[in-house]
Amino acid sequence: MLDADKFAQLMAEWFPMALHLLEGLFFGNRNTQQAIGQRERLLALGSLSAGLTHELNNPAAAAVRATASLRDRVAGMRRKLALIAGGSWDRATLETLVELQERAAEHVAKAPTLSPMEASDAEDGLTDWFDAHSIANGWDISPTFVQAGLDETFLDQVAAAVDASILEGAVRWLNYTVESELLMNEIADSTARISTLVAAAKQYSQMDRAPYQVIDVHELIDSTLLMMGKKLAHVTVVKDYDRSLPPVPGYAAELNQVWTNLIDNAVAAMDGSGTLTVRTARVKDDVLIEVGDTGPGVPDDIKDRIFEPFFHDQGVR
Repeated sequence: MLDADKFAQLMAEWFPMALHLLEGLFFGNRNTQQAIGQRERLLALGSLSAGLTHELNNPAAAAVRATASLRDRVAGMRRKLALIAGGSWDRATLETLVELQERAAEHVAKAPTLSPMEASDAEDGLTDWFDAHSIANGWDISPTFVQAGLDETFLDQVAAAVDASILEGAVRWLNYTVESELLMNEIADSTARISTLVAAAKQYSQMDRAPYQVIDVHELIDSTLLMMGKKLAHVTVVKDYDRSLPPVPGYAAELNQVWTNLIDNAVAAMDGSGTLTVRTARVKDDVLIEVGDTGPGVPDDIKDRIFEPFFHDQGVR
């Protein structure tokens, strides 16, 4: 029996090389794991940043295009207004035209969503109406009226309200109005999308929030899914949430990293396409979060090795 201090002294004096080798192996392995972890976090951050930039670029570009188009339509309305002011239109006709303009703008907000086939049939019907009323290039403006939910019945009301000599001018004036409303809706949708993405980014990063807080796990998961939208482009996401779950205390930023890794692994296992299922449930006093995918799973012959450092097998992430 040897005292621990004496044994340590003997080991240090008799086997210094062994101690150096063990220390080198231990610290070297730890440093390697730290470097790998930092690299993986940087890669994940780069991937998320690229995805967020891509998601922000689409609505931003749409808003820019819609703004440019809106400027052209407003300029057209000014020119048309100048023609109306210089024409022989009486007050009653102008009042009727303004009333029709307001009704057309109201239709835009209530326009139904049509299938491509339904929209095509409706455009053909409006084009025929324009041809029958001697309105040139009706095929060019019919898609706008269809998108706004305006049909032949509305145009019949326009034709009954104004003289035939000014019908085409009235229709094109209404077309400018409808296009302007549609473009403003597009700008509103695009900017709302940008605001949603920015809010999701703040929720995901937990910027300007305390590390430890009471959190809603569903909000965290939703923000992660939104941040990973580019990777989930060809994935069907199924949310099986238990909405009765109460807020729980935890480290939100760290939990977001957990969701990110689980979802990223699931998408990689499915080669970018398939069904991703996220389920939440309550098990006694704990919250259960499950992430499932339709990938092939881990083969039985390598299940015992998946946690070995640097182990990698084809199809396993």
